[in-house]
Amino acid sequence: MTEPAPPHRVPEENPRHGRLTARPAPPTTRAGTGLVSLTDAEGGPLATTYAPEPADGSPYRLVLLLHGAGGSARQGLDLLLPLADAHRLLLVAPQAAAGSWDLIVEGFGVDVRRIDGLLAGVFSGHRIDRVVFGGFSDGASYALSLGLTNGDLVDAVVAFSPGFAAPLVTHGRPRVYVAHGTDDPVLPVDVCSRRLVPRLRGLDYDVTYQEFPGGHEVPAEVRHQAAAWLAG
Repeated sequence: MTEPAPPHRVPEENPRHGRLTARPAPPTTRAGTGLVSLTDAEGGPLATTYAPEPADGSPYRLVLLLHGAGGSARQGLDLLLPLADAHRLLLVAPQAAAGSWDLIVEGFGVDVRRIDGLLAGVFSGHRIDRVVFGGFSDGASYALSLGLTNGDLVDAVVAFSPGFAAPLVTHGRPRVYVAHGTDDPVLPVDVCSRRLVPRLRGLDYDVTYQEFPGGHEVPAEVRHQAAAWLAG
């Protein structure tokens, strides 16, 4: 009797597991600076990016910023746009392919591939020394999930009002900053960050956690504190 074929296993280095392949490398092109809107092959919104003016050829810290459910790439970008020049942050804000990110809709896939392509394009045109993932609400949950999955690429994760973290696999140990409003009616802090943060710490992640009086929002002082935490 013939031996049955072993079950097919999908390697974890795959968009279905949330794995990204793009990595910083010496630039091969010279990309521009300022605010840029990008479209996909069908002419739909793909991302909005912002690069500060060069400073003596020193590298940027790239921050991938993910919008909340039903939001836009520009809303993601605006999370840290006022602080980008002072902290030399190159901001990349993708547009989710659907109403929210693929993990939340149906599992890792299409948005992982879009983000991977975006990062590859930015790496080819700019000198990058560190990579950060960040986001708000559903975008914060996605930033945590994707960031912990790709901790061999991502140095830090900034999560404003996250609901959860659900990586299928993990690599590395990025440091994590979480901020959440104590009166959040959309993602209540008791069932979200107050459960999530101890779980991450129990897995040996270095987590800085801040609560603030307020709702489902990101106050200006919280943004400043997050940027200062990145710089530190």
